[in-house]
Amino acid sequence: MKISTKGRYALRMLYDLAVHQDEGYISLKDIAERQNISKKYLEQIVPLLNRSGILKTNRGNHGGYLLAQKPDSLSVGDILRATEGSLAPVSCLEYDPNECPRAADCSTLFIWEGLYKTVSEYLDGISLQDIIDRSSPDSGDYCI
Repeated sequence: MKISTKGRYALRMLYDLAVHQDEGYISLKDIAERQNISKKYLEQIVPLLNRSGILKTNRGNHGGYLLAQKPDSLSVGDILRATEGSLAPVSCLEYDPNECPRAADCSTLFIWEGLYKTVSEYLDGISLQDIIDRSSPDSGDYCI
């Protein structure tokens, strides 16, 4: 599995919003400048995060974006599923129940199920708050 730029940039954008959440609604321009990401690219990511209920938006003069959830309740898994789609390593695991006609006879299915479970548990076990805590001045840098 390879996480795309879209997923990585979404994580950086949401990290930035979490760090600056005390400032109210934050403009994409400010996020783009701080994170060194194209504003145009962030504009493509925003609808994905809006649809999944991760962002709050406000239009107008003091408009911008806020996290719709607290950083400690938003997992990296949630963010990547919103931007990347399924985290399943093979297409037959994208739906529950598995509708693959070969599932009952697939000798390698256990491998993909184990990988999927491990990746999901790992990414769901890391919150946006964990990233903030790890990147505090006392603990060194954390690169996304």
